[in-house]
Amino acid sequence: MPTDVVLIPGDGIGPEVAVAAQRVLDAAGADLRWTVSHAGEAAIKAGEKQLLPQSTLDLIEEFGVALKGPCTTPVGTGFRSVNVLLRKTLDLYAAVRPIRSMQGVDTRYTGVDVVIVRENTEGLYAGIENEITKGVATSLKVATESASRRIADYAFRYARERGRKKVSVFHKANIMKLTDGMFIRCAREVHEARYADIGYEEVIVDAACMKLVQDPTKFDVILAENLYGDILSDLCAGLVGGLGVTPGANIGEKGAVFEAVHGSAPDIAGKGIANPLALIMSGVMMLNWLSSTRHAPHFREAASRIRAAYDRALAEGATTRDLGGRHGTMEFADELVKRL
Repeated sequence: MPTDVVLIPGDGIGPEVAVAAQRVLDAAGADLRWTVSHAGEAAIKAGEKQLLPQSTLDLIEEFGVALKGPCTTPVGTGFRSVNVLLRKTLDLYAAVRPIRSMQGVDTRYTGVDVVIVRENTEGLYAGIENEITKGVATSLKVATESASRRIADYAFRYARERGRKKVSVFHKANIMKLTDGMFIRCAREVHEARYADIGYEEVIVDAACMKLVQDPTKFDVILAENLYGDILSDLCAGLVGGLGVTPGANIGEKGAVFEAVHGSAPDIAGKGIANPLALIMSGVMMLNWLSSTRHAPHFREAASRIRAAYDRALAEGATTRDLGGRHGTMEFADELVKRL
């Protein structure tokens, strides 16, 4: 019996990369039944009154899983981020971004294999801002023990289940002694209570960024609060070729949304040249998650086949334009299907 999945194409290049990802997952025999729903500007164009319609939220809650393309977020003005709203509304508290070097994608670094685990529901991204008086604004950073312990437990559990050796907590507790101080205290206590078999370190985030670009192989699993985790995720993506080759997941107790973490790139929308790999890789994460949560090994088998296909395709020079190649969106998807 097929597994129901919500497909949110998103904005800009989103529909193109979503179709490509859907093609690859279907060709791998994942046995998914897709239900398309909308978020972002695409929702308004589809006749919805909200950027994140209740109907989309209801479907994700019903099925427990979604694959999502990029949604446009205006800078400095306009509506609030649909991505942030989605995560907070569904309590998708753990953002997971695996980042690894890939043969055929040339960068300054080799051997990168790091996972960012980011608290996804609070911090400065709580969005509590006020204009005190004209020309003076404040933004409130929210931190709670419950959220800090929950994400720490997730990071250590993730490390143990996947044979990872160390969790590095990035923080600024030397300055933000209450919020970041609470974050590292909770991480330390969780480690001591239940995960003493996993290596542990605390690194001030600015020094950590320097160490990352000096030698990213020194890190394994990185745990960070919301804002730091967001910035670090993109920084680390740059070590392996960019956002076009890095997947992302937002995971909660009752479900998960897997997404392309790059932007909607309206300047190339409709040209058929966008790189669909990030969303395909997110689809692989989704299949592995389904295998674990639904106790269905065929999902993991399909995920392994897709991963082997894109590893081989990249190594053999089948790349999109952003990676120096010549393949279009669907051409690249076709190359993966051939290798399945």
